[in-house]
Amino acid sequence: MRKKLRDPRHIDRLDTVNLTAAVELGRSQMTLDAALDIGEQSLIELDKQVGDAVDIMINGQLFARGEVVTVDENFGVRITEIVQEID
Repeated sequence: MRKKLRDPRHIDRLDTVNLTAAVELGRSQMTLDAALDIGEQSLIELDKQVGDAVDIMINGQLFARGEVVTVDENFGVRITEIVQEID
């Protein structure tokens, strides 16, 4: 059984741990020729829209689920569910 970090004395240790967070906002398929033409100011249409569900990964493991939002013309993710257990 895994020991949970519920004791506040242990929480301070997490301040120095580096984590990699990743959210895939969508995918697109294109030909190699089209990919080679990508440059600054290019637009790539994705298969997700504002409000669509996304997975939030921490160090490659599912941590939470959320939805795509826009904030001042930028994309963001609103967390809607924290996954209970990560390995």
